[in-house]
Amino acid sequence: MKEQSGPIVIYSRKSKFTGKGESIENQVEMCRQYIQLHFGPQAAKQSLVYEDEGFSGGTLDRPQFKKMMCDSQHTHFQAIVVYRLDRISRNIGDFAGLIRELDSRNIDFISIKEQFDTSSPMGRAMMFISSVFSQLERETIAERIRDNMHELAKTGRWLGGTTPTGYKSESVEYITVDGKKKKACQLQIIPEEIETVKVIYDKFLETGSLTKTDAYLLKNRYETKKGNQFSRFAIKGILSNPVYMIADRDSFHYLSENKVDLFSEEQSFDGVHGIMAYNRTLQQQGKSQKIRPMEEWIVAVGKHCGVVEGKKWIQVQQLLGMNKSKNYRKPRSNVALLSGLLVCQSCGSYMRPKLSGRKNEKGEFAYSYLCAMKERSQGSLCHAQNLNGNKLDCEIIEKLKTLNEDAVVLMKLIEKGETKLRANKAAGFFEMEKLTAEKKNNEDEIQSLISALGKAKGSLAEDYIIRQIETIHGKVEELNKQLAILEQQSAWRQWSEEELSFQAQALASLKNWLDLMSVEQKRRFLRLLIEKVVWDGKNIHVFFTGSQECLLFPQGEDSK
Repeated sequence: MKEQSGPIVIYSRKSKFTGKGESIENQVEMCRQYIQLHFGPQAAKQSLVYEDEGFSGGTLDRPQFKKMMCDSQHTHFQAIVVYRLDRISRNIGDFAGLIRELDSRNIDFISIKEQFDTSSPMGRAMMFISSVFSQLERETIAERIRDNMHELAKTGRWLGGTTPTGYKSESVEYITVDGKKKKACQLQIIPEEIETVKVIYDKFLETGSLTKTDAYLLKNRYETKKGNQFSRFAIKGILSNPVYMIADRDSFHYLSENKVDLFSEEQSFDGVHGIMAYNRTLQQQGKSQKIRPMEEWIVAVGKHCGVVEGKKWIQVQQLLGMNKSKNYRKPRSNVALLSGLLVCQSCGSYMRPKLSGRKNEKGEFAYSYLCAMKERSQGSLCHAQNLNGNKLDCEIIEKLKTLNEDAVVLMKLIEKGETKLRANKAAGFFEMEKLTAEKKNNEDEIQSLISALGKAKGSLAEDYIIRQIETIHGKVEELNKQLAILEQQSAWRQWSEEELSFQAQALASLKNWLDLMSVEQKRRFLRLLIEKVVWDGKNIHVFFTGSQECLLFPQGEDSK
């Protein structure tokens, strides 16, 4: 049994969240048994465990792995134990670097399945050899996948997933060379949808702008497959999708020049069919879909009809490339507070801040809030006036500073009003008792009528009894409203002068606190306190979280 000179670490990893096979739990348990056998029960009990579930072995960018390596800089681990070599890494370069790093810190590496232990020279050599074969296996699998894509490219078929706008997927039966019947999916045109696609291409080429194309589609009520408005993201997706490109001479030369893995011969580019691009997107867990470089695409002429001639599609790609630098980017110096809170009442869209590039009289960068729908449709679907962002944000903060102060004044006024309506608190409680008793009598009467209704079913008295129940039920509802008001007023009356004074002191603290907050702290505070802010064209309505009440104040002409 080996001597222990420091804590022993167990590392486990699994690519998918399952409880089968070599699960995280099974890996840890087998490693613990190994440690107990070779280092003793105490070492097994005190071993440290790091687990990464749902992460690939193709990279070392895994949270618990990185934490383990960071901890190893401060704590001397005697050894890192894994169930199998590929649990730590499938990449020979990463693995070699890891072993060198562990060796520099005198940390042994043990793989149970392969029985490798870097505490011996032979163990280190065998581990490197095994790692080479592990990477070879990974690259072989990747090659098989690519070969499979080449085979699919021969058929030019649709592989499934969300069909592009303008097409639907249909199952088609065909005969193989050996006479067998097989089925495959291919795209078929949906006439009304494909006309929308053609409009998108034409408008983009005419305007050279995604924004103007978006505005045109909104103004003319064009909709997606699911009946929603087109977003700029969806428009760009259509404009950049080669599925619409007609396989002609221009498209052949374009694809060849961009070094795609072209599976069809030049004579297949018949000027009728469209293009199918396989291996075009990169999908990573937890990340948005990305387009791979064109040299990684596997391209073939499809079985479907193309709709955009090659020359036009290429022009669109060139325009998209030129427009990349013109895309809207949120300014880093944005100090607006109401992003995500301010809503246009006219159309229901959010109003976003836009910097003007100039400074106001206070030396602040001036910005306005403008309705997103108004901007997207260029005023065709919404006419809401813009708002002076600097002024509005300032007024919101100032109103919040006086909020508690106003509440104290309000409670005092209510107390005075209640004193005039009733001579004392006892009168109020007496009124509540009276209403409660009246409510109970009405509920009892309803129960009696319900009993009578059972006996009168089918007789002339049935309709009369039902009307009586409805009338009394209305009285009960009104009594409930009155009781709720009295209970609220009773709670207000129970506030002491000391409690009201405490509220005023809290206000003073809030006022000072708000002045000391950073822009980001103010944003977080507003989102905690406010549910939404609505601009109706004349007034601002502030709706607080968990309350139907709102704070309303007008905006002057300088808010336009």
